Amino acid sequence: MAAAPAPPDTEEARCVLDREGIDALVRELRDDGRTVVGPTVRDSAIVLDELAGAGELPWGWGVELEAGHYRIVRRTDGAGFAHSAGPQSWKNFLHPERVRQWTADRAPDGAMTVREERPSPVSFAFLGVRPCDLSAVRIQDRVMTGGRHRDDTYRERRTGAFLIVVECIEPGATCFCVSMDTGPAAHPGYDLALTEVVDAAGHRFLARAGTPEGAELLRRLPHRPADEATSSAARRSVEDAAGRMGRTMPPASLRELMAGSLDAARWDDVAARCLTCGNCTMACPTCFCTTSEDVTDLTGDHAERWRRWESCYDLDFSHLPGGSVRASPRSRYRQWLTHKLGTWWDQFGSSGCVGCGRCIVWCPVGIDITEEAHALYQEGRQGQDGRADGAR
Repeated sequence: MAAAPAPPDTEEARCVLDREGIDALVRELRDDGRTVVGPTVRDSAIVLDELAGAGELPWGWGVELEAGHYRIVRRTDGAGFAHSAGPQSWKNFLHPERVRQWTADRAPDGAMTVREERPSPVSFAFLGVRPCDLSAVRIQDRVMTGGRHRDDTYRERRTGAFLIVVECIEPGATCFCVSMDTGPAAHPGYDLALTEVVDAAGHRFLARAGTPEGAELLRRLPHRPADEATSSAARRSVEDAAGRMGRTMPPASLRELMAGSLDAARWDDVAARCLTCGNCTMACPTCFCTTSEDVTDLTGDHAERWRRWESCYDLDFSHLPGGSVRASPRSRYRQWLTHKLGTWWDQFGSSGCVGCGRCIVWCPVGIDITEEAHALYQEGRQGQDGRADGAR
């Protein structure tokens, strides 16, 4: 699912859009037959939903985040993308929570007819993808399309999806993308990248194309050439955001830290707080585990198989004939964290965490992945210091 080569850095590939340009962007994408999905305010949250027009974007709204805490707040600058990750991610659209796989019907004579469910074709345009979430999409690309177990539903939804990244200028208190090298600047893989600028010179967006399709779309929008003042302001905003992360990971190889912490006492501490509810896996933009669920109607003549999200926190997730492999909350939390930060590297060649902070915000008891990683790091260092003192 690699992006096409970037076009030359011409006026069409790098320009400035105003609010009218954003209106035209959504309109052109819809005229092209795409389903435009982006952030909007609903039910006291900034959620991802289909947009009929740019007016539905969360202009003038921001968020207040902390562990186990989420609130939307009014902004005075009218910015449309000065908010951090919300309760959903693009996984909700590319790897839906529930997908029907087949149906079966029994005729009066007992004959069975089984029909495979084929998803309806959809052409997505994702507007407002954060750099951390762009990294999450690329991680899911490797999981769903890069191995032996290809996911056709994901591939059909992902193929042709038009990705519009908006670089972060306002990190939240739970963000740590700098620690994971996923933001706040956009890495390659987008069709268009926008950086919002609101200053004395006005409200505008520095736009640049990452693919020929992105450059072609920019040519169709009302725009003006990129000027040095806007380019500099955009660059400073992203650089400033990198210095204002709310969280960090410890200064260590997380892969090695997880491998060396399997018997740490900290697991007991977090297990005493963890509800094993699975919220972190549901909110995580890279978690991908699923299970199958068979249902029938009351007559028993109609049956369906559904694939739905599953969580490694569920007791039945590792159930074998002899019982659950991970019967304790300690073992299930340890499985999630060590996989996310450690053994994901062995499977897919990267971390499974992109630093979006959703697992911190949407944990009902406020468990913080960065706090746990720092605690394991400190416990490991104290153990090393103790062994060094003993050797002396």
